[in-house]
Parts: sequence; structure tokens; C-alpha cells
Amino acid sequence: MLIDVHAAGVTYPDVLQTRGTYQLKLALPFIPGSEVAGIVLDAPASSGFRRGDRVAAFPGFGGFAEQVATDPAVVFPLPDRVTFTAGAALPMNYLTAHFALTRRGRVLPGETVLVHGAAGGLGTAVVQLARAMGARVIAVVSSDAKAKTARQAGAHDTVSVDGFREAVAELTGGHGVHAIVDPVGGERFTDSLRSLAPEGRLLVLGFTAGEIPTVKVNRLLLNNVDVIGVGWGAYWLSQPTYLRTQWQELAAHLEAGRLDPVIGSTLPLAHAADALRELDERRALGKVVLMPRMNNTERV
Repeated sequence: MLIDVHAAGVTYPDVLQTRGTYQLKLALPFIPGSEVAGIVLDAPASSGFRRGDRVAAFPGFGGFAEQVATDPAVVFPLPDRVTFTAGAALPMNYLTAHFALTRRGRVLPGETVLVHGAAGGLGTAVVQLARAMGARVIAVVSSDAKAKTARQAGAHDTVSVDGFREAVAELTGGHGVHAIVDPVGGERFTDSLRSLAPEGRLLVLGFTAGEIPTVKVNRLLLNNVDVIGVGWGAYWLSQPTYLRTQWQELAAHLEAGRLDPVIGSTLPLAHAADALRELDERRALGKVVLMPRMNNTERV
């Protein structure tokens, strides 16, 4: 399919790909950009799409462009109420969040979920989806501005990364949380394990802090807790139809407005390097999106 790109989401894997440190290494030169939203320009009859349809897509790379060609299996219908800017923020983060919370984390209504990195694109997606699923959400943040962003996404409570273990204990009456979503890693990992309730689950999504933590497995015995890897890409690559299943399960939340990506900044396509730096330096508040039709001097 050929898509006219109106917006392209910026993701942390894009940053890693530009460094050559991502598990999927692309031959140079390549165009980054794993997720887009726009209008179908051309599609095979068997795809179920036709010219003029509004869509979001997950091409994997090539999205930082005015047009992108991609497999129909990774293209999804975009509800009329969802803007292209919001649509470009959905595929990577919200499908990852869905995989983490449902298939890997088995989060149930009424449970409490702690979210690290809660003010970024992935963090705000996890916060929103966990709340839409009926969970209580506690967001871990490093500044007042990030706390505001996490609350905007739907967090019930926010706590500072400094001393979060004690704050979580106070908020939960010493019981701990049922699930922790951690895309950050680093030195906070041990205190995360200590913050779990009996039979709690710590979901490992990545290591934006740079340091990959180690686990002393005796800690898992103390409260019968789990450390669970969340490799969304590794999972769906072996069964691509899973993406459409995920999108269908998210559709009701999108239509009802329960999922509405928090957009931090929008930049013209010519400022793609600035967008990547914003993520790399952990300055992003919400989702960063590139707009191919935005004037190069504009920044919102």
C-alpha cells in the first residue's frame, strides 16, 4: 500500500536505529520512522482499503517522509474522531502497551499499576490504557512538568523517582502494586521489585536509562513475584495477524475517547534530528510527532 503521510510518530527505537544499536540493523542509507498516519493513495483490492481512506500504519522504517509504502497487514483504519497527529502516536506505543498489560501483564480491573517513565510517549500510552482497563495508575516522574503530563494522561497518583518505593508503600498501605511497567531500567530496578505486592509482575519493556539491570533471583522467591520480558516486536513478527486483533480490541476505547494520545511537541519533517534528540535526552513530555506539511520554521 502507498500512504500519503500527514504525521509520523517518533519512537525510541528510531533513536537506537540511528546509532546502529537496535536489534534490527538497517543498511545505510535508510529513512527512520516506524509509525505514520495519513491517507491511502493506492492499495490492492484484497487489502480491504481503498484510495482516500484515513489510516494509521506501522511500516517499521521509512515513515519520516511525505509518502511511505508498506504491507497492508500493518495498516489500520483510523476513526474519524482521531486526528492524524494522534493517529501517528498510536501504533508503536499503544500496541506495545496493550501487549504488555493484557498478554504479558494480565492486568485486571481493580489492580494497581505503577508506570516508570510515565511522561513519555510510551509511558502516557500505558497510563491511559491501564486506566481504560479499570486499573488504578501510579506514575513515576522526575519533575513537576512530567507529573502534570502523567496526570493529563490519566494517572490517579504521581510520585517522584527519588524515593518512589516509600511513596508507593504509603499510597498502597504497605501492600505494594500488582504490576510495574518499566521501560527505563537502571538503578531503580531493585526498588521496583520491592514495591510489588505478593504475586506481582514487573514488566521489562526497555532500558532508556542506558543501564541493563541484573536480578538477584532470590528476591523473586520472597513474595512470589515475576519479572516478565515484553518483546512486542518479537511476538508479532511471527504472527502478523495479531496486530489487527490488537487494533480491534483498542477500537472501542478510541471511539469512546478513552485513548487520546498526549502530544508533547510537533515539528516539521526537516527537524527530524531535533525530534530524535528530544527523546534521546529524555526531554519529551508526551508524544513527539513530525508533520511533513508543517512549514520548516514552525514548531508547536
